[in-house]
Amino acid sequence: MSDARSTILDGIRRSLRRGELTGAARDAAEMRLAHPPRGPAVARAELPQEQRVALFCEWASFNNATIARVGSDDVPSEVAAYLARNNLAPTAVMAPSAVLDRFDWASQPMLSLRRGRAEAQDAVAITGAFAGIAETGTLVMASGPDHPVSLNLLPDTHIVILREPDIVAGYEAVWQRLRERYGKDHMPRTVNTITGPSRTGDIEQAIELGAHGPRRMHILVVRE
Repeated sequence: MSDARSTILDGIRRSLRRGELTGAARDAAEMRLAHPPRGPAVARAELPQEQRVALFCEWASFNNATIARVGSDDVPSEVAAYLARNNLAPTAVMAPSAVLDRFDWASQPMLSLRRGRAEAQDAVAITGAFAGIAETGTLVMASGPDHPVSLNLLPDTHIVILREPDIVAGYEAVWQRLRERYGKDHMPRTVNTITGPSRTGDIEQAIELGAHGPRRMHILVVRE
């Protein structure tokens, strides 16, 4: 354990007025960490996969995202068409993810893509998603070298490419998938759950899009 981690944990123990766990209490804590209990599930999302995908699209649309259901071959053309429909320049920063390399971006010669993290001048970001949650129409983003967090937050427009098999029923399924993908002690530094474009009602209780992040979110749900 690092000195910094030890200092933090010692401070927590002092505030709780106890020492390091021992005996049955430690065994119970280790058992819970080794076998995390599953929380409650929302019945409306416990559906066959096709209906689950439809429910995700319904809730994502309700939360001000736009949706396109496409095949793998149509992803680049849909991205280009979306930018054109919204009078946006055919330029974007894209996550340096191997998952996105499978698409034929060269089929859209007018589309200019840069791979890497988002910078202040970037208006459009293209990313994948770790999962989609049918229960609420929420996207789950796991940070890492292949998905810089700035792509989720900085550009005004966020285009997300989500595979149908990555749409799960509820939040509990996401935590299970994260544990299976990354393993104990190797979780991503940041997990963002994003439900539609950024919005706030703080000013006169009027909804304003783009207050803390992208003002537009377009989700391409890709048939597999």
